[in-house]
Amino acid sequence: MSTTPERKVIKVPDGEICDYIDGKFRKDTPEEYVRQTIEKRLVNEHKYKPAQIKIECGLKLGSSRPRADIVVFPKDSPELSQDHIWLIVECKNEKVEPKHKKDGIEQLKSYMSACPNCEWGMWTNGKYKEVIRKVKIEGKYVYQEYNDIPPADGSLEDIDKPKRNRLKKAFDDNLLLVFKTCHNHIYVTDGLQKQPAFFELLKVIFCKTLDEQNVGNPLEFYTTSAERSNPDGQLTVKKRISKIFGKVKKQFPQIFAANDEIELNPRSLAWIVSELQPYSLLDTHVDVKSKAYEELVGANLRGDRGEFFTPRNIMQMAVEIINPKPHEKICDTSCGTGGFLVTAMNHVIAQLKADVENDYGKSENEWGMDEKLAVRERIKQIASSNFYGFDINPDLVKATKMNMVMNNDGSGNIYRNDSLLPPHEWSLELKEQLAKALNIQPNTIKNPQSIEFFDVIVTNPPFGSKIPIKDSHILEQFNIGYIWRNEQYDTGKQSGWTISSDFQSSVPPEQLFIERCFQFLKPGGRLAIVLPDSILGNPGLTYIRKWLMEKTKIVASIDLHVDTFQPRNGTQTSILIVQKKTKEEIEQEQKSGKIKPYNIFMAMVEKVGHDKRGNTLFKRDEQGNEIWIPEEPNVLELDKTSDGDITVKTESKTRIIDDQSREVPKVFEKWKTQEGIAW
Repeated sequence: MSTTPERKVIKVPDGEICDYIDGKFRKDTPEEYVRQTIEKRLVNEHKYKPAQIKIECGLKLGSSRPRADIVVFPKDSPELSQDHIWLIVECKNEKVEPKHKKDGIEQLKSYMSACPNCEWGMWTNGKYKEVIRKVKIEGKYVYQEYNDIPPADGSLEDIDKPKRNRLKKAFDDNLLLVFKTCHNHIYVTDGLQKQPAFFELLKVIFCKTLDEQNVGNPLEFYTTSAERSNPDGQLTVKKRISKIFGKVKKQFPQIFAANDEIELNPRSLAWIVSELQPYSLLDTHVDVKSKAYEELVGANLRGDRGEFFTPRNIMQMAVEIINPKPHEKICDTSCGTGGFLVTAMNHVIAQLKADVENDYGKSENEWGMDEKLAVRERIKQIASSNFYGFDINPDLVKATKMNMVMNNDGSGNIYRNDSLLPPHEWSLELKEQLAKALNIQPNTIKNPQSIEFFDVIVTNPPFGSKIPIKDSHILEQFNIGYIWRNEQYDTGKQSGWTISSDFQSSVPPEQLFIERCFQFLKPGGRLAIVLPDSILGNPGLTYIRKWLMEKTKIVASIDLHVDTFQPRNGTQTSILIVQKKTKEEIEQEQKSGKIKPYNIFMAMVEKVGHDKRGNTLFKRDEQGNEIWIPEEPNVLELDKTSDGDITVKTESKTRIIDDQSREVPKVFEKWKTQEGIAW
């Protein structure tokens, strides 16, 4: 008789969390965050059963009775006692260093010494990780350094030289933790500043990605524990990775110069390779790797040109609403880290896979190798031909290309360019590359009327009065660049705005970007753009709204919470969704003197999942307690009671992020259907 587990809501008191393994409530501290991350990694990546793991396990250590943060027992352990502990993990606050006299590695060694069958130990503070193995040599126990702890099956080969089919998918924040750890290691060990340290890590990530793509050949991106631990081995690792980087430079000449080299010292490089090598960057879920990558980029490449990167949940909402299709050409005119493009690309890929499943009559899990290769080739073709990005910051262009490479190899059409420059001033190289990708002639790119290239644009332009546009040769391309005057009609009852022949003294860039996006769109094309609320409500900017209503159909306006871009920016913003009218539609309305009436979708997102300090906010009950629910898929364990009945216990639970943006696309979809909007 089988029992279906009940889906129960668990109420967690404020300031506490529900432990991933044992379900107990514990104080929500930085140390606890590290421990919960490690617990999830033990279960999801290393494949240990929750029943093998014990949290805050009491130990006898002479006269003291310390508690080990996490202990793991062999799967066939007769009892969960100190004598049978096989692995110990100690989690510390990031301020505690590995060499700390009381709470560092030596503490872990003392715990392992007190457990006769404990072979492995890991010490981590979230920034650094040390793994040691206790082995007996000539009658004495010694501690050897290793790259990582072994998986549940005890295979040591995977630690030193993983096979392609044994690479692990990263879960939750584990990849973010690894990226941050590697970056901090470069920052400290190699003495590089944040930005150079980031680009050195970028080179290594490229090597890792290319090596994974080299299907049919053994992995070359690895370091053995022995190599990592001695100077000769570290040099061997650097030679091996440098050889991969040579291939990277040939494949991505638009990102790396022929004379670029990995500048990390051999010791640092070997350590970073050991951290990255267990993971499959290609197979890890896009949400996990995109979050890790974009947070790392944002922390190191944030500029001073009005750049504040869009939260991932807001990008997801905008893309789902604008709904790009596999056959459409999609652009971000201020691509930043590439988040909008990657989100749009994966939205398109999901549609493509659904269509293929329909055609094949079977799910993706049932596809054979030929089917998988055919779909992969189609995805690569779409990624390389239908996605485009521009940014003025060369570092962000490089970072965006890497983001696209990690997400289905769409790196080809990301260009360094000031999107507001007159097209005749674009570089010849840019025109030639763009024309080739679009299958047009370079000499046709000559003015704002000749750049109707894209079906969909999703973007968050740089904003702010601190970076105004004053050059007349820029302003003259745009109606919004001129002064508009409010004049009375003959009736004296109605006022209207008319454009003058005088330039404005200065214009915030986001206002011009609205019109540039319009110029980039094909007739009927769609735009999702993040804008400050002043454009939508300031009486002095009525002329912009008049221009928008004449040139586009305003489909939706979604008001975002003031904390959306916090902690770095408190500007009140909205997402505007518009569709470019055709020339015929505009002319017809001008002749009639009336704009054809239509409905506009409007929504307010009052909860965006974080507060003004950037801390994640979770749903709470009426008493203010956080609400936890069993995770999907559940980790289940069967227990027998004394009378023989079987009960089902849910081992892992998760909080619900308090984020209304996830609901908006569902509501919009229903409204869109009612309005008869086809896309």
